[in-house]
Amino acid sequence: MAIPDQLIERIHQTKQNSIHGFFDKIKTKKWVKDLYETLFLPQTDNTEEQLKRNFEALQETLSDLINTVVGDKDLTEKQVNQFFEALPTLYDQLVLDAKSILEFDPAADSLEEVYLAYPGFFATYVYRISHQLWSQEVKILPRVISEYAHSKTGIDIHPGATIGKSFFIDHGTGIVIGETTIIGNNVKIYQGVTLGALNVSKEKAHQKRHPNIEDDVIIYSGATILGGETTIGRESIIGGNVWVTQDVPANSLVYHKSEIKIKDNTSLPESLTFVI
Repeated sequence: MAIPDQLIERIHQTKQNSIHGFFDKIKTKKWVKDLYETLFLPQTDNTEEQLKRNFEALQETLSDLINTVVGDKDLTEKQVNQFFEALPTLYDQLVLDAKSILEFDPAADSLEEVYLAYPGFFATYVYRISHQLWSQEVKILPRVISEYAHSKTGIDIHPGATIGKSFFIDHGTGIVIGETTIIGNNVKIYQGVTLGALNVSKEKAHQKRHPNIEDDVIIYSGATILGGETTIGRESIIGGNVWVTQDVPANSLVYHKSEIKIKDNTSLPESLTFVI
């Protein structure tokens, strides 16, 4: 069956009228991977000259990606220079993130293991580079980069979030961190945590919608913390599966109390006996 010409015309017109350029998502993912490998992973040729060539190629690719979006060579050059000028600081932050994992995860034996095998660290890396581009007001590209990490790790961190030093993600699958979340230093988050909004109305798009997590907080798996006016005080511990929509004072322990019963399963109630 032939595709109707009318449909082809409509799709073509929609793409022509797009306010932003369409860039190569495959090239974007490769750039994210290549930058990660250049920063952290051993390569066949580890000489300084090879590293310089790697960074030159990375600068060229980023220039192509940004120029596709902004369509202005001078602005593109400015944006690329700004990103790579910030890279030493980003690198130092990421080394602290990796050291935090090594220090607090008993299963981690070395920084090399963290770089090679920890999805939480990779998601943090992607967050930090996408946040830098977000702060430079580069359109679309930071979201595409962050969604790449989401698809690989199951960790969804909006590039607009603000995250402090020595950030620790353990396991990580199912973590959601919203756009206006503010996280302090030395915070530890486990799998399934949601830092979300109480109200998802479009009218509140430019308001503070997501919570504040102060320094040295630990948030265990399955916890949900919602609301732009919700603050978790420093050095608090948020237990697993809790639901928090109000301020928590510093040095608090918040936990969900549930009842677990253990009994002999040799004599089950009649309602639980069945035959397939």
